[in-house]
Amino acid sequence: MLTFPHAHRHPAARRPRRRTTAVALTTALLAGALALAPGAAGAPPAEAAAATTPVRVNQLGYLPDGPKRATVVSAAATPLTWQLRDASGAVAVSGRTTVRGTDAASGDATHVADFSAYRTAGSGYVLVVDGRAGAPFDIRADLYDDLRSDAMAFFHHQRSGTPIEASLVGPEYARPAGHLGVAPNLGDTAVPCQAGVCDYVRDVRGGWYDAGDHGKYVVNGGISTWLLVDSFARARRTGGGAALGDSTLRVPERGNGVPDVLDEARWELDFLMRMQVPAGRPYAGMAFHKVHDAAWTGIPTRPELDAQPRELHRPSTAATLNLAATAAQCARVFRRHDAAYANRCLATARTAWAAARANPALYAPDSDSTGGGAYGDSRVTDDFYWAAAELYAATGEPAYREAVTSSPWHTSSDAFTPTGFNWADTAALGRLTLATAPNGLPAADLARVRASVATAADGHLATMAGQGYAVPIPSSGYVWGSNSQVTNNAIVMAVAHELTGRQRYRDGALEAMDYLLGRNTLDLSYVTGHGDTYARNQHHRFWAHQYDATLPNPPAGSLAGGPNSGLQDPVAQERLAGCAPAGCYIDDIGSYSTNEVAINWNAPLAWLAAYAAQRCRR
Repeated sequence: MLTFPHAHRHPAARRPRRRTTAVALTTALLAGALALAPGAAGAPPAEAAAATTPVRVNQLGYLPDGPKRATVVSAAATPLTWQLRDASGAVAVSGRTTVRGTDAASGDATHVADFSAYRTAGSGYVLVVDGRAGAPFDIRADLYDDLRSDAMAFFHHQRSGTPIEASLVGPEYARPAGHLGVAPNLGDTAVPCQAGVCDYVRDVRGGWYDAGDHGKYVVNGGISTWLLVDSFARARRTGGGAALGDSTLRVPERGNGVPDVLDEARWELDFLMRMQVPAGRPYAGMAFHKVHDAAWTGIPTRPELDAQPRELHRPSTAATLNLAATAAQCARVFRRHDAAYANRCLATARTAWAAARANPALYAPDSDSTGGGAYGDSRVTDDFYWAAAELYAATGEPAYREAVTSSPWHTSSDAFTPTGFNWADTAALGRLTLATAPNGLPAADLARVRASVATAADGHLATMAGQGYAVPIPSSGYVWGSNSQVTNNAIVMAVAHELTGRQRYRDGALEAMDYLLGRNTLDLSYVTGHGDTYARNQHHRFWAHQYDATLPNPPAGSLAGGPNSGLQDPVAQERLAGCAPAGCYIDDIGSYSTNEVAINWNAPLAWLAAYAAQRCRR
């Protein structure tokens, strides 16, 4: 449903972390906290985010060997005393804050409390600053294990064309298969094109529903698939592949000898390959840009109850290159698990690449936004670079190396931007593949590519250092899906850590996770089910409890889009007028521009959670 160009557009949900015995301490100190908490008095109903304490922490917790910092909202001009208290209320360690001044993105006057030197594992810690307490949290090595699982499970929940079984997700989230042609569905097994696009039908079943709607989009599916497969490739390179291996996730394919994350990615890859125009037809080898309903469906609408006709939309160069890139990545990463499937992926990638070269300027229009997001993209040189990099990494063939090295993106400093890569800006994906996957680039060129990752990561660290909340996007970066930009930039820092071993990059990536899980101006975790106070009313058509009490809230591990200073929906416009950029968020199902979920937002969260969960060699 989203139209902004840089965004979208399990077992029963794990019980949220409950307050431990530290709750008594927190409650006793809360009155003082409310005095400093912006917007706490007279706050709107529960769906509106409102901070409850000036002490902002990662509400899930911290890794024993990781950074441990909190932001304190205070106009005090001198440092404040902080105490880290354990579950019994005893002081474990204490210190003084650092005055940071006004945070540009939030407008908050801020201090930072740094207790990184404290490494003792435990539950129910509370940070108390000048007599005011933050939310309780844990310090433990397995802190992110559940989030890794939940963030990955999001994609199974979003599957189209298959029943979602109670044995895997619990009865609350079980549902029949959607869009298989069972009434009232017209289904995705024989989908016609929009008028004038083609005169035949295609079986495009499967894949993931993109976001809170029932559309399936190749360009968004491409980056999301790439991130899931890359998360496994990174884990395998660094000795952590077993954590994403077979029987580690809640997918029906578990036990088949293939890593579960690759099974999940294959569900989307199969769909992406079905979107390829068949031989003998106009634009053969290209990929249809998207498939979705002819008109917008209402909320709530479960997938199996969607009665709208489905339509294929004109092929595009961008979609074709997304298919080429992800299919080539499939060929490289799947080969040791399923050689036949890897060969099929490679053949698809070669065909798509040739078709895109023959049709280099077939653009998806921004105006095509009835019934689904437009995902218009009229600059595809970055997609050519990404696809060429993946094909070169998969084959080593000189023609693809020439396409890589002759691309202006190969040396451009713009491959990594301050606001992060996304579905419309994919050059960074090619650069990350070249930096990490074995390939035949000359040593000096490879060194330059790898150095560019570290340089980009240093830029993100510099951005974080100038802020009160240490967020790796500038104050101008709070756009539609800003939380995905935070996670995408954190991925760049994590890869820089892999390439260099420098701890500052790992620290930056983990501090980005702190922001998502509560160290922010709203004192809110943007991830459902993780943290003390978290988003629960994300915009979605079948996780729509706020509109229909018989339907569930989104499952644990679902990432809200996050603050969007554009206020591009009626709820945000009514409730958030005058908000500071980092505060332009509301936990309301109607606020699709701040509170939708999407596969391209959860994919980097899943990548980052897997990275954070992997036991690190310092």
